Amino acid sequence: MLQRLMLAYMLLATSTAPALAGAVNPDISAVGQQGALDSLTFAVRALQARVDSLASAGEESAAASRAAQQSPSTAPVARAGGTYMNVSYDGLADFGWSSEPNVGSLQGGDHDPHVRGFTIPNAELALDGTVDPYFKGFSNIVLKLNSDGETGIELEETYLLTTSLPWNLQLKGGQFFAEFGRQNAQHPHAWSFVDQPLVLNRMFGPDGLRSQGARISWLAPTSWYSEATLSVLNSAGGTTFSFRSPESSELHGGVPVGRGVRALEDFLVVPRIATSVDLTATQTLVLGTSAAFGPNNSGPRARTQVYGADLYWKWKSATADRGFPFFSSQTEALFRSYGAAERVSAEDASVTLSSETLRDRGVYSQLLWGIKPLWVAGLRGDYVSGDAGAFDSPLRGERYRLSPNLTWFPSEFSKLRLQYNYDHRKGLGADHSVWLQSEFLLGAHAAHKF
Repeated sequence: MLQRLMLAYMLLATSTAPALAGAVNPDISAVGQQGALDSLTFAVRALQARVDSLASAGEESAAASRAAQQSPSTAPVARAGGTYMNVSYDGLADFGWSSEPNVGSLQGGDHDPHVRGFTIPNAELALDGTVDPYFKGFSNIVLKLNSDGETGIELEETYLLTTSLPWNLQLKGGQFFAEFGRQNAQHPHAWSFVDQPLVLNRMFGPDGLRSQGARISWLAPTSWYSEATLSVLNSAGGTTFSFRSPESSELHGGVPVGRGVRALEDFLVVPRIATSVDLTATQTLVLGTSAAFGPNNSGPRARTQVYGADLYWKWKSATADRGFPFFSSQTEALFRSYGAAERVSAEDASVTLSSETLRDRGVYSQLLWGIKPLWVAGLRGDYVSGDAGAFDSPLRGERYRLSPNLTWFPSEFSKLRLQYNYDHRKGLGADHSVWLQSEFLLGAHAAHKF
């Protein structure tokens, strides 16, 4: 019908064009009239071809739809390439001073300030996007300057994430941060403070707990958010502190025992359960429990267990302006049992010196107050300790820290943060540090979990 109407309209315009032209200009020549007629005829033919093309496309679409309805079991054909990809760059820079000349002895995190003066602890190139109808892909490449000003680069995360599994299941595979507690899986630009909490540094080392492996999660069909995850990861490498990391030999004082993967018990297993409830229209509560089980490198049968519990609460005004004002509280408590069951000496790797279980614990709690749009004040308290062992390691001593800070966000793409740290290490006394941190973001960065 649409095709016939359009053709009729164009034919009518063609037939009346000469008369109209003469009415507008009585002196128009026959040649001019014929030229106008030829132009209109060409336009009609072009329009006819376009209409035919659209009609053909419509018929093909309808046929495809009917075929899909008749064959519901046929899998959809994915087109090549994803539908989008976000590319972003995030830069962090610190400037400050500490009463401790060896700043690294105070700031143990890999993305903490490293020296007095200026530090570039994290410059992150992030890529994320759809791969096809079944997967999303994520990758984070990090550059940083060490205490000597030399640039290091690491593939922090790279993994696939399923998007269409049934029964509220999701799979992740690649290298990624283990979902233990709230902060371990966060990148430094998402932290609310300049540095890593002491307890996470003590339990999981400078880089946090991450490795290569797979994770499955299940979103429970409840009226509130409830999710269970289980990760199975390689237990070796520099980012598996407390397990088969070479650096963890500083915990037990012996020679690391080389061992490969001989059975399933040589993998690192990380389960987690988290649930969230809305207490009121303006208050949210998130509870979580986590654990990590795996071998360590102090002996062929030595193992480590880490347990954690976390609590997050947030209040946001019902008449909030860009999310302000708000209050939030976040607390994580962790406990580690490190089985140094077959600690060996450096002189003779076959000699067993002792058998003991090293126990460590720690907690941090932080409060944030969104005073008004773009201004956030924070306060964090840290405490860690460990039972005495045969090997007295500085990595297990008692310590606490108090850290107030103030953050200004000129926009969602930048921030400035001023933070003071009061550190007290048992047997070493107190130290004072002041840090000013700046951040900028280029491009589109995927949203982080709440």
